[in-house]
Amino acid sequence: MTARDARLHAFRSDLADARLKGEVAADRFVAGRPARIAASVADVRKAPSADAGVNTQLLFGDDVLVFEDVEGWAWLQAERDGYVGYVADTVLSARDHAPTHVVSVPRTFLYPGPDLRLPLSGWLSMGSAVTVAGAAETRGTHYALLPSGEAVISGHLRPVGEPAADYVAVAETFLGTPYLWGGASGFGIDCSGLVQLAMHMAGRQVLRDSDMQAATIGEPLEAGPDFAELRRGDLVFWKGHVAIMTDPETIIHANGHTMLVSREGFKEAIARIGYLYGGPTGFRRP
Repeated sequence: MTARDARLHAFRSDLADARLKGEVAADRFVAGRPARIAASVADVRKAPSADAGVNTQLLFGDDVLVFEDVEGWAWLQAERDGYVGYVADTVLSARDHAPTHVVSVPRTFLYPGPDLRLPLSGWLSMGSAVTVAGAAETRGTHYALLPSGEAVISGHLRPVGEPAADYVAVAETFLGTPYLWGGASGFGIDCSGLVQLAMHMAGRQVLRDSDMQAATIGEPLEAGPDFAELRRGDLVFWKGHVAIMTDPETIIHANGHTMLVSREGFKEAIARIGYLYGGPTGFRRP
């Protein structure tokens, strides 16, 4: 048997993904049941308990494979990035409609009908996938209508398959977003979540955690003397942290210092972070 990262492969001693048969040891193997996230944001936990830590989050419209449903918890794997964990089973639905659009602004609202004066029925993060079934206009505002009958501002959506041109520009739209450990949405996000969601909107699927990103995104980069080789879009890694270069002297990152997505001088960040965690551990160019 080969070693597998349990964050990216669904296996336990008692149960495992049928696709892993012969590769991992388990008492029983099952095929995943297709499902979809129906909540605006779904916490993915380390264990089936409300007290368990949150490893990541899934967004409305994310497709998943469910391997077990027990006592209100579903053990699943996200199809977008392969992450495995537990979610409350109330956030799941069938894959009834093929998504046609994704939310392309950091946050938007759902209305019970095509009128912004109606009380809200929900909210969605950038990256959420929706099915547009119709359109309406009220007092000059254009709405996309969903199969549920709810409406969302049409200008806040982009058709599936039309990626943003610059992932850094996407990340910059999150400036001021609160930092949230395990967060992966426009309502709260962490350092690697910011990298992953911004790249997702630019049509590039990358892994979730910073150690995974440090090993897989793009190519390793020699920063050169005084970091002179760095440019916009390069990634800087510290132990347990990642930041995006917005220019040769500035980074953007979700960080626990400001508890926000914020800009910071790169060399100032090196000095500040180094006090507790040491210097950068590597650089990569996507």
